[in-house]
Parts: sequence; C-alpha cells; structure tokens
Amino acid sequence: MTSDSKHIIIIGPAHPLRGGLASYNERLARAFIAEGHQVQLYTFSLQYPDFLFPGTTQFSSEPAPEDLNIHVAINSINPLNWLKVGWHLKKIKPDLIVVRYWLPFMGPCLGTILRLAKKNKHTKVVCIADNVIPHEKRIGDKAFTNYFIKPVDGFITMSEKVLGDLKLFNKEKKSKFVAHPLYDNFGEKISKQEARQYLSLPEDAKIVLFFGFIRHYKGLDILLNSISELFKKNNTASNIKFLIAGEFYEDRKPYDEQIATLGIQENLMLKTDFIPDSQVKFYMCAADVVIQPYRNATQSGVTPLAYHFEIPMIVTNVGGLPALVPHGKVGLVAEPNPTDIADKIDAFFKTAPENFVSGILEEKKKYSWEVMIHEILELSK
Repeated sequence: MTSDSKHIIIIGPAHPLRGGLASYNERLARAFIAEGHQVQLYTFSLQYPDFLFPGTTQFSSEPAPEDLNIHVAINSINPLNWLKVGWHLKKIKPDLIVVRYWLPFMGPCLGTILRLAKKNKHTKVVCIADNVIPHEKRIGDKAFTNYFIKPVDGFITMSEKVLGDLKLFNKEKKSKFVAHPLYDNFGEKISKQEARQYLSLPEDAKIVLFFGFIRHYKGLDILLNSISELFKKNNTASNIKFLIAGEFYEDRKPYDEQIATLGIQENLMLKTDFIPDSQVKFYMCAADVVIQPYRNATQSGVTPLAYHFEIPMIVTNVGGLPALVPHGKVGLVAEPNPTDIADKIDAFFKTAPENFVSGILEEKKKYSWEVMIHEILELSK
C-alpha cells in the first residue's frame, strides 16, 4: 500500500451470492484495487430468510472470483453474529467501509455492525443506497432505515429519486447523486448473429428484450397488454418477438393466464430461469432494443447493462429512468400504460435502430467506475 492508498471494506452481497448487487460490489472492489487500494468484501452467510426470498436459490453457479478477497461472514438475522462482525471490524480498523443499502430488513443487522465498527474512532462509512423507501413496503421499514442511517457518514445514491427519499429521513448527512456505472464485467459485445445462434433465436426477427427478475413493479403485465395492443392495430408488427429473460420473483400463474387470455404466445420467447453472469452478453446482444415497462423505479441495473452492450432502450417515464435514457437520443420514453408503450415499440421499429448508436456512445461516457470511487472517497473525507 502507498501513502495514498486505503484499507477498504465493502459490505454487501458478493460471491457465492448471485444477482446484480453482487456483480456491482465485485466490480466496485476491482475499481478500488485498480487505484491501488487494499479491498476486502464482507458478504452474507445468510442473506434472506426464506420468506423474504421468492427465487429458486440465492447462490451463484459461477466459480468464485480468484482476484477478490471475499469473507462469507454476515448472518442477517443473528444478532450475536452482528456483534462478532462489528467488533472484528472495529479491531482491524479499516479506513473506509462502503456499505450497500437496498432493503430496510437489513437495517438492524448493518446498523449494528457499523455502530460497533466506528467505535475505533478511525473508520469512515459511506453508504451506496439503492433504495431508501422499498418497492414493496413492510411494517418496520421506517424504523429500520432510521436505525441504519445514524452511523453512516455519507451517502451515494444512483438516482435523484433516492436522493430525495433520503432527505425525508435525514437532511444533515452528506449525500450525492452519482450515476450507476456501466456493467462492463459481463464480457465484450458480440455480434447479433452470434448471440442469436447461441440462444437458438430467429435471426431475422425484430427482438424486444425484457431482462431481469420478474416482480410486480417492473410491469411485465403492462408489457403483455401492450403486446396485444401492438398486434391489434399494426399488422406489420408480426415479425416482432418479445424475449422475456429472467426468473420469476413472484407467482408466475397470473402471467401465464394473462398470456393465454391475450393469445400472444407465438410472439413470446420465455427464458424464465435465472440468467448466470456468463450468459448475460448473449441475451443483451441478441436484442434490437431493451424494454423497461416499470410501474415505478429508482435506478435500474438493466440500463447500464444496455449501455455497455450499446443496445437502445425503451423505458417508462418513472423514477430515474428518463434521465438515464434521453428520449430520441439513446432510446424512447413511454408513459407507463399499454397504449403508449405499444406506440413507442411501433415507433422504434419505424426508425432505424442504428440511429441511436451515436447517442449511446456519447452518453455512456458519463457512467464510469472512476467517477464513482472518486466521489465515495471524497465523501469519506
């Protein structure tokens, strides 16, 4: 370590856990390491009790990253474990703890660990807050978040909405909006032909991709209704296919019934298992456009994925999405209803998709990991 380098602990999901938070934290660790800092990740031995986890498994099938120092240490529901981890972090005296906060359920666990760690009068804490007010509300949310916030020195949010939500809890803490960096850790862009051949998708179709965990707020049901509307009023749309790629995080039966009622089975390609990291590039690069028909949103990890692979987007006018996807430059913005989404899909394919590429190349320059780590270090001063 040089005189400028710091000992940094990142607390949050990481391997063997899977998903966007784990991928982000591992990429963040590499960004700090590239700048000469010493980094350790502290992840969960138990992240969620079963009643809070709707998927098939919380664990990755991918090999552990060999270049990262990951400690599987935190049990989210065991207070004795929180004390153990907190006292350990107090003892080793990291210069900085970067902690992820995405669910109030984690407030008691993380808040206790941070209080104990900071008893060394040395360690600073910066939180990357994905959500402060959750998509699905539960009793205790406000109290848990208030408990978590107290030992944190500064906050990074990746949408203006979350920054505003944070002010409802505490206006004095230092906080700053920093855009979600590009997910550039899923491999390089490949040709559309190669991606479609790998996934056995029709090479001549126009493909709209819905990607990620399927949850109510992400509006898949709205998209399904928009598909029906699109085909009712546009006979030329028959070559458009919709690729739904991601695991159901809620009961899939209502979606299956909706698809059958609408009669849109032939236009859907359902790949509703978890998509491992090594497969992400194939789904992204197979698409002509990525669609996010969300009911509400803060930021989305799908957007920086699409930027990395240089795929245009159609997003709804909710939360931070329109700011991340300038209308007419890198994609289109629709109102969150079936009619307008159908109109925007139709409009997209009446415009040459390559017209958006120059806008994407220009816009993606804003979303760097170097900016993120610089702002985190500035907040920790």
